Amino acid sequence: MSSHPPPDEPELEATFWRLYRDFFDLAERRRRWSVRDDIPWDRCNTNLAPEIADVVESFCAVELYLPDYTAKILPVVRNSRGRAWFYANWGYEESKHSLALMDWLQRSRSRADEQLADLEKAVFARQWELPSDSRLGMQVYAMTQELATWLSYRNLRLRVEEKGGCPALEKLLTLLAVDERAHFDFFQQCVALHLKHDRDGTLEQMRRVMNDFAMPALGLLADGRARENRIKALNIIDEDVYYREIYLKILADLGVDRAEMRGRARRKSAAAPRAEAPACRGGGDQSGPLAGAAAGSGGRSSIPGI
Repeated sequence: MSSHPPPDEPELEATFWRLYRDFFDLAERRRRWSVRDDIPWDRCNTNLAPEIADVVESFCAVELYLPDYTAKILPVVRNSRGRAWFYANWGYEESKHSLALMDWLQRSRSRADEQLADLEKAVFARQWELPSDSRLGMQVYAMTQELATWLSYRNLRLRVEEKGGCPALEKLLTLLAVDERAHFDFFQQCVALHLKHDRDGTLEQMRRVMNDFAMPALGLLADGRARENRIKALNIIDEDVYYREIYLKILADLGVDRAEMRGRARRKSAAAPRAEAPACRGGGDQSGPLAGAAAGSGGRSSIPGI
């Protein structure tokens, strides 16, 4: 991908800017929150089931790749003011997520400082790479990823409630989920605009991304397979959940028929998954959403949503 792709048509760029201003103004009025002041840290459950802390730590690891996420995407959208400003704001909001998750791990006594330092060292040892060589493809990817992340935080909060509860963690996950849903809404509006402008080209990118979707980063960690298995064990997200609650929802929201997802991308590779049951693979010879950590493909996790 060129470091600085040319801007889209002026009409599209003007609309992206209006979408960003609406997003930003609403965030300023209703969605800003403080890691220090808006989470009831004095109500941490220090006896919560250890498998919850394991998954929180994995989600924290994914959020810690923020320097790679922002550094790789900003050159791609640099010439698009609405999207570039969005990603700058996105980086600020996402930076709070790893801070809050790490604070909970410490305050709940689930992890010692030394363990978290080791986690940071493991994360920074390898870089994440963009999963698509197309700017439009990255918008489709971001749309799908943000909805999957929202779903993962929502489902983790439900598991916390089932296992005895923790007011601090439940509030934290609620705040994170609200952010992720707002990010999804922005990206989905952008993809909807592209569908109106170039339906065939946008559908091609949707096929490429959504029919073989995997979330980033856990595949870069040496213990990625074990982390994925623990997420699966809590029924937070898997291939079936991805298909029912993410894939089908996005198609319905955008007015895309499932038959439209069986196009050129499907015919280009005999290994491409059927539109009716996206494989959500992490790459290589893996099959299914929890087949193990991806060694390549930018370190994508084989779990479709973290």
